Amino acid sequence: MAKRYRPVRRDQPFLLPPDMREWLPAGHPVWLVITAVEDHLDTSVFHAARSTGGAGTAGYDPDMLLTVLVWAYAHQVTSSRRIEQLCTTDVAFRVICGGNAPRHVTISEFRKAFGGLAGEFFAQVLMLCARLGMGKLGVVALDGMKIAASASKSANRTEESLAKLAAETVARHGETDAAEDELFGVAAAGDEVPEDAWSPRSRGQRIAAALASLREEREAAEAERQQQAADYLRHQGEGRRGAPPGGAAVAAARVRLERARAARAAQIAELERRAAGPKIAGSRRDRPRAGVEDYCLVTAARDALAQADARAASAEQKHDAARGPVRNITDPDSRLMPVRGGGFIQGYNPQNVTSEDGLIIATELTASTADTAWFEPMLRQAEDAARLITGNRPPLATRDTTAATTADSAAAASLITLFLADAGYLSEHNLAIDGPDRLIATGKTRDLEKTADDPSEPAGKPWTSPAITAMAARLATDDGIAAYRQRSHIAETPHGQIKHNMRFRQLSVRGQPKAAAEWTFTCAVHNLFKAITTAHLTTAALDHLATHPAAPRPA
Repeated sequence: MAKRYRPVRRDQPFLLPPDMREWLPAGHPVWLVITAVEDHLDTSVFHAARSTGGAGTAGYDPDMLLTVLVWAYAHQVTSSRRIEQLCTTDVAFRVICGGNAPRHVTISEFRKAFGGLAGEFFAQVLMLCARLGMGKLGVVALDGMKIAASASKSANRTEESLAKLAAETVARHGETDAAEDELFGVAAAGDEVPEDAWSPRSRGQRIAAALASLREEREAAEAERQQQAADYLRHQGEGRRGAPPGGAAVAAARVRLERARAARAAQIAELERRAAGPKIAGSRRDRPRAGVEDYCLVTAARDALAQADARAASAEQKHDAARGPVRNITDPDSRLMPVRGGGFIQGYNPQNVTSEDGLIIATELTASTADTAWFEPMLRQAEDAARLITGNRPPLATRDTTAATTADSAAAASLITLFLADAGYLSEHNLAIDGPDRLIATGKTRDLEKTADDPSEPAGKPWTSPAITAMAARLATDDGIAAYRQRSHIAETPHGQIKHNMRFRQLSVRGQPKAAAEWTFTCAVHNLFKAITTAHLTTAALDHLATHPAAPRPA
């Protein structure tokens, strides 16, 4: 039981320690982040993007602004206004700023100007992690995830709605121009904005960009559909299996009907030719024969054509009733992305390649709802990252430095011994391209496990591709399924770290180039704090790096 209450004296004067280094203990992670950014990462590209020496107030050091953003993103803060508040109220942020208090506008503009600089920062962090001995590259895994864009699903519009909206915008602008000409005169005032000036804040420009993108996609999809239909019809009769591509079912059924009619007509002609010749004993030449239209195969083909016409009419009605393809007028580059458990979000589909020890070694922010086409580009990025990590990995003390570097360079092309991916990346092309050994799932994990446990169980539908059939057989073995089981832990753990621990679930900027830069920066922050939390990045380690300069980056 307390004897009394402690007094609350808010008018008591206090003095903070005059040395800012005494505000936080020496082992606080913020000191590691400050030292890493200022002393061990090459931030010259950020300095080159800014200019000094002119008139006006002194600017903020890019290293300081970069460290502020690194610390903010690592601690679930992405709002520039919230970061501005913390720079005056939070001790760690105040230590980073060193007595400065950047406004939210400064922070926002610095973040928007990232562009390609984020990729350079990502490479610098990857090199630092490699120098610390991180980056275990034996088995790597590729996976995609969905991240929300800075846009709402309600801002999606169909092509018809966008065209109507664009026409209304043009008409409204014309009315405004006419009213201003009548009020101020037609002569130019000399301070007009150039006609070719474009701003992402311009709603009219966003509407036009969304409409153009939607039309280009529709035209490309129609051209692809027609090509697929032509290829399918050209190979009719060659025994090719599988359903016809969308839009080609009616044409294919019509071709089959005509072929059935021609074949029956040829049979009747042959029978009539034989009937005109000498009668053979025991023959049934007088047996009634069905005509072309009454023949069973022709009747079946005609019924199939009627069913294909009915399905096409039903699909057209459903398409007319549905909204059809849409574009977002807030962020035209974003797309409606299906998410696990059902539903959609307005966002992007980042692709990440992760090493065994949890480093994201390659990343790409895409607007594709499917993953298949990104397997090869991410595989090549992973191979480049492997060479970068190898070139910066510290040589073993027991080996001669020259020999170690030579051995590492020679093995750079085969550092990745196994590349794992789920069924979303399955294709014959992805299995056949050059590169390291790979395991790509041929179905859901539970089905693969069931087949591996009991080989007598069917492994799903039969594959027509020999490469996919061989992959399915390999995953049915004990070694194959044991190797594939590593994928989930390697690939999905960083996604959970970013979404649930860093609380980064929505991008803060709009447009794919800026959104990609922010995502790449977020992955770099993940890697940097992965080094801190796994005790690789310590004060002693940084001191050691200071006495051992980094190796030149491989070309």
